Amino acid sequence: MRKLNLLLFAIAAVLMTAMTAFAQTPAAEHADNSAGLKAIAAGVGFAIAVVGGAIGQSRIGAAACEGAARNPGAAAKIQTMMILGLALIESLVLFALLVVFAKV
Repeated sequence: MRKLNLLLFAIAAVLMTAMTAFAQTPAAEHADNSAGLKAIAAGVGFAIAVVGGAIGQSRIGAAACEGAARNPGAAAKIQTMMILGLALIESLVLFALLVVFAKV
């Protein structure tokens, strides 16, 4: 038990020596040198989102055209579902744009 108390007091003493570092005034803030890298990363990330959205929209359009060609009677329902899918994909791309502007 005595060794455990001695260990705890030693740890407390080591931690209390670091308290003086917290009392110091902060030095002048450094300039953000990574602003250019953040912009490049945001551009690459948004480009990936746009490419994914474009691929998704083209696949939806192709599938809708194929479905309407196979069953012309269901073309109105297919078109409605296609427009809904396109709107959801476009909203995801716009959300990615918002995230890019929020992080840069």
